Amino acid sequence: MLKEFKEFAMRGNVVDMAVGIIIGGAFGTIVKSMVSDVLMPPIGLLMGGVDFSNLFLTLKDGATAGPYLALADAQAAGAVTINYGVFLNSVVSFLIVAFAVFIVIRNINKLKKEEEAPPAEPTTKECGFCQMTIPIKATKCGHCTAELGKSA
Repeated sequence: MLKEFKEFAMRGNVVDMAVGIIIGGAFGTIVKSMVSDVLMPPIGLLMGGVDFSNLFLTLKDGATAGPYLALADAQAAGAVTINYGVFLNSVVSFLIVAFAVFIVIRNINKLKKEEEAPPAEPTTKECGFCQMTIPIKATKCGHCTAELGKSA
């Protein structure tokens, strides 16, 4: 059983998939950091100093009554919150990852189209009378000697 698992795990597709998952996870982490640490702070600054990661609605106060200045304060107090700022960061992260995947897939499809050669022009045809293969420019069948006109 261990031998069968080893054969399965060492197939090219499984190893490729594992590498893709690992790289995808790392890429997702990088994009999340880029969104929360690089993109959203300037956008928040342009919108009047808003920190998107601290946008939340308090549904129920915690042990210490609100208002809470930061999401961390609300969570520390045990308040029940809707963290829509964190959700916005996640949506922006998703859009960036989806766009990056789209670009990769588009380029892969372009490479596949370049590799596929257009089909070659046919050089032979079938005789309409004896069904034997003859050159495409033939006007008379070499097998049955039929004149090839409009019936061929």
